[in-house]
Amino acid sequence: MSKKIEPKPLTLQSLIDYSVKHFAKLPSVSFVDGNPITYKELGKKIEEMASVLFSLGLQKGDKVALLSHNMPNWVIAYFSVVSKGLIIVPILPDFTREEIDNVMIHSESKVLFVSERLSPRIDGLEWPFLEAKILVDDLTLINGNVEAGSVDKVIKEKISVKEDDIAAIIYTSGTTGRSKGVVLTHKSITFVAMQSYTFCAISSADVFLSLLPLSHTYENTIGMLYPIMYGASIFYLEKPPTPAALLPALTKIRPTMMLSVPLIMEKLYKSQIQSKFTGNRFKRMIYKTPFFRMIIHRIAGKKLYQTFGGRLKFFGIGGAKLDSRVERFLKEARFPYAIGYGLTETAPLLAGAGVHQTKLQSTGFAVHGVDLKINNPDKKGVGELWAKGPNVMQGYYKNPEATSEVLTSDGWFRTGDFGRFDSHKRLFIKGRMKNTIVGASGENIYPEDIESVINNHKLIVESLVVEEDGFLVAKVLVDIEELEKSIEHLKSVLEDKREKHKVWTQHLKQEINAKLNRVSQINRVDIMDEPFEKTASQKIKRFLYAKQDKKKGAK
Repeated sequence: MSKKIEPKPLTLQSLIDYSVKHFAKLPSVSFVDGNPITYKELGKKIEEMASVLFSLGLQKGDKVALLSHNMPNWVIAYFSVVSKGLIIVPILPDFTREEIDNVMIHSESKVLFVSERLSPRIDGLEWPFLEAKILVDDLTLINGNVEAGSVDKVIKEKISVKEDDIAAIIYTSGTTGRSKGVVLTHKSITFVAMQSYTFCAISSADVFLSLLPLSHTYENTIGMLYPIMYGASIFYLEKPPTPAALLPALTKIRPTMMLSVPLIMEKLYKSQIQSKFTGNRFKRMIYKTPFFRMIIHRIAGKKLYQTFGGRLKFFGIGGAKLDSRVERFLKEARFPYAIGYGLTETAPLLAGAGVHQTKLQSTGFAVHGVDLKINNPDKKGVGELWAKGPNVMQGYYKNPEATSEVLTSDGWFRTGDFGRFDSHKRLFIKGRMKNTIVGASGENIYPEDIESVINNHKLIVESLVVEEDGFLVAKVLVDIEELEKSIEHLKSVLEDKREKHKVWTQHLKQEINAKLNRVSQINRVDIMDEPFEKTASQKIKRFLYAKQDKKKGAK
């Protein structure tokens, strides 16, 4: 096992230079069905692409946007920018045309890397600062002026990159409205990649399979920079990570490490575990018995482990809160899951727990070198989580007002999350402050906790709890086919389909409320017509479903 690597200085330039030098002959990045290039070849391609950028007239500090799905050339484009003192502006592939337009104008990006698959989304858009476009798929210039023979002559001397130089401006796909540009330095990003080792030691023998968007800080820092720092190899899917594409990839690559958001594992649990062991009264009785449940989970866990290739040692879960029942399954199944917590503004990791450190519903311990505290805690020790450390952002780009709202004068970052610590300094996140609903008696109600109960229902795909006119309303997306089956027995009594749905929602409300405390009782259940819109980390964009938007999807 390799020793912990500490780049000096803490810059992305030092990180990639070290890896290209020390792991030159080892495989670096590839498509699942492709041939990996070595780290030496990766370094050469980065230098060639950087020369193209500077031949376009770019200078240190200029911004370069990157709009693409995951691929090896995404990595090359990224490092051709950040290793030469330019600033990368990653754009999430699910951003709308309007969101992309806002990012390009606000960031003043001079060059845009864009993939062929996403290029139709920007057709017809023009930006005042843009000087060139580059196709990510083959790294060729789409438009822009490069003098003949100039590319090989551009970068003659090493460009000095300092720890406090800006490396990236990341526009978040938030749950509460319009995105802001998070300004991250080389030190903040490289620090998190370096400290990830304390939660999971890796080496050049490790193999990553990448599923989440590289433009998201979580996958970018821990799923790309961290493995590259240690000479590990990373594989990318050529198609979206549907079961049809993922299962063959798992069999072929047999990854040792992966990152995921809770939704992926929650869907697996519902379809493969919950549905099979709650189908009839006898199975439910057996499954409710802790002894038999643990045996069932252990057997299912072995099968799941083999499905993932049979050599997985780290399955990181972050981006949102993991359902308690799903986590219990993973723990009892002895599946090698790990938990992390953080925000884009902290590059992103603030706390984590390695495979053998996890505790149910805890997001683990503070990252070494990061200070966490609960500000103004209540009697139960719950309050807003504040953070201070090298990974905290400089601020929001060109938005001093928003920056001052979250950064204190002495450097503390207000996360906007309610949390508490236990006696062992483990962190437990209760929910977003903006989502928290104040009950009639002044008590805090955390919608995420109620949603966790609702989502455990076998017919519910996902849910959102909001306050309307002083009452709690659950908006739910149901499995329509299963719903129709469940109300089939009502046909002899109720002929009207709408009436059957009404009776079913009343029954669902009673089931939910039976599992909730008095202050968390649901007043109404609304059935959604279509899936909720989500962020890159698969969190529902709550602001879209506020009361003023009642017409959107609810029956």
